[in-house]
Amino acid sequence: MLEVKNLMVFFENALALNDFSMAVDEGQIVGVIGSNSAGKTTLMNTLSGLILDMRIKEKRRGGERITIYGQILYQGKEISHVQPSERVKRGIVLCRERHPVFGESRVMENLRIAGYLKTRSQVRETVEYVFQVFPALRELKWRKAGFLSGGEQQMLAIGMALVANPSLLLLDEPLLGLSPMMQNMLVDAIKGLRDGAGITVVLSEQFARPVLPMIDHGYIIENGMLTLSGTGQELMDNPEVRAAYFGV
Repeated sequence: MLEVKNLMVFFENALALNDFSMAVDEGQIVGVIGSNSAGKTTLMNTLSGLILDMRIKEKRRGGERITIYGQILYQGKEISHVQPSERVKRGIVLCRERHPVFGESRVMENLRIAGYLKTRSQVRETVEYVFQVFPALRELKWRKAGFLSGGEQQMLAIGMALVANPSLLLLDEPLLGLSPMMQNMLVDAIKGLRDGAGITVVLSEQFARPVLPMIDHGYIIENGMLTLSGTGQELMDNPEVRAAYFGV
């Protein structure tokens, strides 16, 4: 479904991704695990196409130069130069880190805004699905998003991505800053997206402990470079991974 070949991203002379390659099969949950500043968010922005907008904005204001090399293939077609809006239409949807919601708008309004490319009937159908995935949001649908807890905002952010009807859902650090209970709830919801709706998921995360048991395949990234890959179980059993991410 998705194939990344020898991806390299430079911010001026700083190398954010270095010859990174990965493959994602349809119906999988694939994890990209790494510490802060490992290159995870750069990877997600590049897969979604946001890096192209960032490059244009930096060029206009005379900021740092962003250079991209390598290939991104989606359903067999090269999309490296496809704009992010077109990628959304093709089914690639990114849920960014840090709960990117419209704080002054109500939960229901946030969900409707996310469906701007869909018909009203499609939005109604997918919003109902979001409430099935995250039942807590149904009780909060008329509350302003800015008054939600961090975990509730993360549910809403993922719900907004779901309203866009993704075939490939990109989740950038979905567990960041959440309590263990909320992390477990989100992990169950993410597994439900694959098992119930057949959505392919790529998630980046620094918290390996709750993520590795649910992923089909994982990639360990350090300083922008791929250092290890394997199934979730293989990575859990690897002593280097256990020492680095489990403290054992």
